[in-house]
Parts: sequence; structure tokens; C-alpha cells
Amino acid sequence: MKVAIVNKSDSTGGAAVVSHRLMQALRDEGIDARMLVIEKLTDDPHVISYARPLTDKYNFLAERWNIFLRNGFSRKNLFKVDIANHGRNIASHKWIGEADVVILNWINQGALSLRAIGKLCSLGKPVIWTMHDMWAFTGICHHAFSCDGYKHVCRGCQYLDSIKVDLSTAIQAQKSKLYTFHPDIQFVAVSNWLAGCCRQSRLLRNARLAVIPNALNVEQFDCHRQQGGSLGIGHGKIAIAMGAARLDDTIKGFDLLIEATRCLRQTDEALADKLHLVLFGDIRDRSLLEQLSLPYTYLGRVSGVEKLVDIYTQCDIVLSTSRFETLPGTLVEGQACGCVPVSFGAGGQSDIVDHLKTGFIAAEIEPEAIAEGIAWAANAGIDRQMLHDEAERKFSARVVARQYIDLYENLLKEK
Repeated sequence: MKVAIVNKSDSTGGAAVVSHRLMQALRDEGIDARMLVIEKLTDDPHVISYARPLTDKYNFLAERWNIFLRNGFSRKNLFKVDIANHGRNIASHKWIGEADVVILNWINQGALSLRAIGKLCSLGKPVIWTMHDMWAFTGICHHAFSCDGYKHVCRGCQYLDSIKVDLSTAIQAQKSKLYTFHPDIQFVAVSNWLAGCCRQSRLLRNARLAVIPNALNVEQFDCHRQQGGSLGIGHGKIAIAMGAARLDDTIKGFDLLIEATRCLRQTDEALADKLHLVLFGDIRDRSLLEQLSLPYTYLGRVSGVEKLVDIYTQCDIVLSTSRFETLPGTLVEGQACGCVPVSFGAGGQSDIVDHLKTGFIAAEIEPEAIAEGIAWAANAGIDRQMLHDEAERKFSARVVARQYIDLYENLLKEK
């Protein structure tokens, strides 16, 4: 069986990382899987670039200009939305022609247009669209937060400053047309929470939908606690790992982390003295780090499984303060290394964490709730091997690959 996985990049962004992991997992199961990307940054021979630099640059800029123009010439939220009015038509690509199944992952910012997706669907092959966020069933946004417009008609979009011509309404209508013409698209949600949102949406409430999580090569994630490792964390300290592509992105809740550390310092000085934050990922405003009320080590951007394992095995807790996460990969990675997950519950966290058994899910998006979770995790005494085994049971590459293969086989039987 030949499978083509389409994603904008093979390594930039969470969707790229998990798409690449899926390709590797499928290949390990005997599937001839390859990735088609615009941005190829790895040397993986199974990743194929369909880039045409001038064309791709035009598609990217033309789409941004359209948003910029319709948004009253405001740069605010310019990259919080996508309209997929420009993008490459790859229906004639050799590997698409040879593939038995086509999987769409993160295809925005000029990678594919809605029209190009329609062209792929017209080839008569099974098309699977794996949703890593809400974009497939909203008007234009990737994260709706408290807005429920996607359940009805998207209008008055929170990400637009000018709504004289509301792009959210127009693009929602274009997506509706695409899905009406191609009702056999198989959608996959990476968490049960995302599937629930999908079922409430106007666009996809009746669509074909499965839930399959992101794959992780759990066997690469050692769960034995390091002592005296490279991070220089003091003996007897309780280390808390927190990472993101960009730590001070509003959605990641760094402001909530700051307030949670203050809360810990004010309510339990003895515990606060034992805690040490280990932060990794980009951050634009370095001054935010100085507002933390706990000692910290900032590592900047990190990459590679070995580096991640080195970090997590020197830590005891893995923390996410994100206001929204479809299926937070850092929680899965940290759990696979034996760290106790602590997070809010606005997303797919309940697919990872069994509250008060394998981690802590804060009931409300408040810093006090995260502080409570950290205090609980610091004293929970959960066996690291048990946490690793739980991650393996749910998210191992083999388990996830077999779910996709079963889906492919069922879809091919229908053709």
C-alpha cells in the first residue's frame, strides 16, 4: 500500500513533527508512506518537496495580503486565520498519482487551496483529512476559544478588525461547498475533545469522522530519573518541564504561569523553595522570564528526541498552561519519560491524563488551579514506569499506525 501524507513542512510546527512520526510509524509497519511538503528541512529520503519557490512565495503573500486588506490594514491576528484561497494544485504530482491513499494534515499558508483540495478529492482515491486544530470546521480560525460561531454561521469574527466583508462567512460557505461536493472525505480528529467540537459544527456534524491520536515512538523515551544531569538542577529539587514552539504565544498562557508561580510562592514558601522550572522553546519577550517567582533554567529552542529525553528525565512534572490544546504533545512526551502531567482541561488533555491518577487537570483556567495541580503533582509519588506504560498503551507508534492502516483498508474496500 502506498500512502501520501501532505503537510506544509516536515519539521516546523507540531503538525509537521507528528506527521513525520506517522510516516515513520507506517513505514515500520510495511506501508510505503511518504510526505509531500513545501518546506523540506530534514534529510529524510522519504520526504518529497513539491516546492516552487516563486510560486509558493506568491501564494503565501497573496493570501496574507487578502487577509490584511479585508482586516482594515491591521497586522493584528494576521497569522491567526487562514483562508486557503491560494495554494498549489498537486493532483498531478507523481507520488499522488501512485498513492492508494492521500492524507491531508496542516495545509495552510499557501500549501494547498480549497480548490486544490477539491482536485485531490476528484481523483477517486480515499482522502483522509487529519485535523490538528479546528480550522477544517470553522470559517477561518484555527482556535475558536469561547466563540461558537462555527456551530452556526461564522460572522463578526473575533480575529478581524474590519467586518464590512466578513471573510469568516465567505470561507465557511466555500468549505461547505467543498464538503457537499465531496462527502466521502474521511476526517480524523486527534482527540475526543476535537471530535466533539467537530460534531457540533455546522460544516462537519454529519461528516465521516474517526478519532486517532498522534503517534509517539515511546520506546525512545526513557523514564528513569537522572540525578546530577546536564541542567544543573540542585539535589532534592522538584523540576518542572514546560515547552512550546513559542512560549509567549498568548495561547500558551505564559502569563498564567507567572501568576501561578507567584501563587505558589505566597501560599507555600517551603514547596516553592523546592521547585525549579525548566523552560524550552522560543520566547520573544525575554523580560517575562524575570517575572517568574520560581528559579528557572531557560534552554531556548530544542530539537531531537535525545535532547527532549535528556530534559524530561531530569524533571518530575511536565506542565502546560495553554488556554487551548488539541492534543498537547509535550504532555505525552513528558509522561512517556515518567513526568507527572499538569494542565488545564481546555482540549484533549483528558485523552492523556486520568485526573488524580496519572496527572492533574485543572478545573478552571486560573493560575490558582495550576498552582494547586503543581502542588498535588509534587507530592503524588506516581511511579514513573507506570506513566511510561500508560503513554505506550495509548500513543505508541505501532498502536497509532495500526489504527490508520485499518482505516485505509476499510476505505479502499469501499472504492
